[in-house]
Parts: sequence; structure tokens; C-alpha cells
Amino acid sequence: MKNKKILIADDDLNIIASLKYILSEENFDIVTVTTPQAVLDNLKQTAVDLVLLDMNFQQDTTSGTEGLQLVEAIRQFDSSLPIIVMTGWATIDIAVDAMQAGAKDFVQKPWNNERIITAISTQLKLAVANKKLKRLSQENSLLKSQNHPKTQDSIIAQSPAMKQLLATLSDLAQSDMSILLTGDNGTGKSMLAAYVHKLSSRADNSFVAVNMGAIPENLFESEMFGHVKGAFTDAKESRIGRFEMAEQGTLFLDELANIPIAQQAKLLRVLEEQQYEVVGSSKVQHADVRIISATNCDLPQAISEQKFRQDLYYRLNTIQLRVPSLSERKEDIVPLANYFLSNFSVKYNVTTPALSEDATKSLQQYSWPGNIRELSHLMEKLLFTCKKPTISARDLLLEDTNISQNRAEKLNLTMEEIEQIALINRLKHYQGNASETAKSLGLSRSGFYRRMSKYGLA
Repeated sequence: MKNKKILIADDDLNIIASLKYILSEENFDIVTVTTPQAVLDNLKQTAVDLVLLDMNFQQDTTSGTEGLQLVEAIRQFDSSLPIIVMTGWATIDIAVDAMQAGAKDFVQKPWNNERIITAISTQLKLAVANKKLKRLSQENSLLKSQNHPKTQDSIIAQSPAMKQLLATLSDLAQSDMSILLTGDNGTGKSMLAAYVHKLSSRADNSFVAVNMGAIPENLFESEMFGHVKGAFTDAKESRIGRFEMAEQGTLFLDELANIPIAQQAKLLRVLEEQQYEVVGSSKVQHADVRIISATNCDLPQAISEQKFRQDLYYRLNTIQLRVPSLSERKEDIVPLANYFLSNFSVKYNVTTPALSEDATKSLQQYSWPGNIRELSHLMEKLLFTCKKPTISARDLLLEDTNISQNRAEKLNLTMEEIEQIALINRLKHYQGNASETAKSLGLSRSGFYRRMSKYGLA
């Protein structure tokens, strides 16, 4: 452990020699000066943990004025630096004045060795504690008012688009209004929903996320509202639903457009009446939840095609916000890549590689159709496929896609030809992994295979 450094200021060389001997025996590192100006000059150049200074120097040997002025000057330079003052002309007035000026303790000459060592040790411990409290206070303030990584987890917002979105969400978090998040797959909508919850008055209660596309239609009511034992053939035990889980908290409805049209009316009723019945029970349950929902679907188009209820749409989008795609937030791409590399390195207990300059340029130039999810998967894969301390642009395997896109634009290819090129290059990028390729393109597995079959690539 590093020794604490103490700056001693006294114009009496015998005093300095004596203090240096005593404190060196206690494993303190000692710096000594003989004038007030030398104290200030030294503090500008050297970090110290405590200042021990005389109250009187050569210009004024009795009043303590020089010492008081020096204490005030040190406090202006570093208000957290502990100061212990000494004087041979000990009066209660000087002691009071020194403490009011910012000194932490007062020692009379000639001193008692044990007393001065105790005073120094006490102030050093208090200084460490105060620094910790100050740091925690600052972190807490950032959590409440700014975009702190501990609140946002991996929400990185250096781009203007994301800064504006987070500022808007921070304001909306103070209300209870429903929020509809739109945008492409993989843009982090679920994380933003959790962010709103953490900043809201409901933060002490549950945040419950539901993938609406993963709920079988015949189990919709059971999943959302719960069921009692014996309510249907397989109901061997009672089960609470998502609304009850999220009571007084936040319910996040992800993949909103996947709710079957027949079930949308049941959800609308709960939202309008703020009450529901558990399946198999006639008891009315109150629903006190804040709704945040998300979709990558064009809901107005779905409404026009009678696939989504207009009244439910208006109930859910008190305010609608679009989450920008990764290609719209270039400033966040490299910080996100480094974040994922660091996290996955900890997860897999491997050394974190660095991104070369050409790799960062390649990352920023790529279109990222799979958004943050695609970037995360790529960084995770690179930890195992790139066995070097530095990741190059060649390791990213993004060049072919960009070349093909440029070529498609130059040759005025048809949409089908462009789509075929994109499929081929993306398959190459993911080394033939159909699941990863489909995810990166925002396609279901069945949709992906339909396109593969269409172009004879199956």
C-alpha cells in the first residue's frame, strides 16, 4: 500500500528535522518547505494527503495571520485537503480562527509525539471516508439526473440522436403515460423501457417484460391475467399473470404487433378499465401498471390492413418515440463495440483485444442492418475467431458487404438482385449460420428460408 504523503511547513529547520524524524518512523512520506509561497507552489506540483503547518512565519511571529491566510489559500486550492496547524503561541482565539478558516485540527508547540501522530492518523482516515462519500454522492446525482452507465447498463449515448432520446425519456419517466417505442429490430427498445422504469416513481416495484410474439394465442389470457387451479385441463396449479407481477410497477409489451387480433380486445379492456379477471375466477383484480410497448412494425399500415386495432393503438401511444438505428448514431458504434468486447472478455475470462484504427473506420462505415444486436454478436464472435491482441478491419469481415452495396448502386441492380447479394454476403459474414444471419436481417427463420428458396440458395 502506498505511504501517505505529508507536507510540513515551518520556518524553523530544527522543528522540521524533528517532525521529519518522528513521522518517517510512522512510514509517512515527508515533504518540507519553509515559506507560505513554497507551500502553494509545492501543492501545484505534488499531490499530498495532509498539510502540517506552522501558524507563524518570519514576517509575523506571534499573531498567526500568515498561517490563517495560508490555510484559506490552501482551502481555495483544494477544499478536501486536511490541514493541521501548529503554533508556540497557543491561544483559544488563534485556534478558533484556524478552525473557522478551514483547518481540521490544532496542535500546540512543544507537542506530544503521540498526540500529533494520533491527530494526523485521524485526519487521514476521515479524508478517505469523506472522499468516498463525495464520490458516492456524485454517482448518485448522475444516476438521477444524467445518462450514467450504471443506470442505463449498456446504454451508450454519445450521439446527438441518442442524447435527445434519453433526455426525452428521462422527462417522461416522471409521468405515468403510456409510451410506444418504435424502430428496427435490435436497437435496444427493451433496454430503454427498463431505463424509463428505473427513473420512474415505480422503480421500487417490478419491471415485467413480455414478448407478445412468444405467447400462444390459446394461453394469452392465462399468461397475461393468470389462472386458478383447475381453470382448464392443464391448470394443475394456480398461476399469477403478468399484470399481477407488474402491479404498481411497469409492464413492457415487446413485439406488440404480434398480439393476435382476437386478443387485442381483451388487452384493450384491461387498459381502459384498469381491471381484469383471473382465468377461472370471477373476482375482479385491479391493474395499477404503467405500460411501455415496442414494435418494429408499421402499426398504421397494420391498422389499414385490419391486423391491429386502432383503439388499442391510440391507447398505447400516448406518446410515440422512434429509437434510431445504429447507422444513425455513428458516434456510439465504437464505444458500444468496446463495451461489448470488455463485457464478453470478462464473461469468458479472456484478454480484451483492441480495435485498430482501420477496424473502427470499418465499423463506422458499415450499415448495421441488425443494429446493436448484430454488433454485439460480432464482438462476441471475434473474441474466439481473432486470436490477436488487436482486431483489424480484415478480421471484421465487413468489407465484402460494403463493396457489394457500392457495386449494386453503381450497376443499378434490381431490388431482387440487391436482396440476393445481401443474403449471400450476410451468410458469408456469419459463416453459414442461418439463425445468426436471420437475426441480423430482422427476419424470422421461416422468412429467411423463404428468401433463400426464392433465390435458389437453400
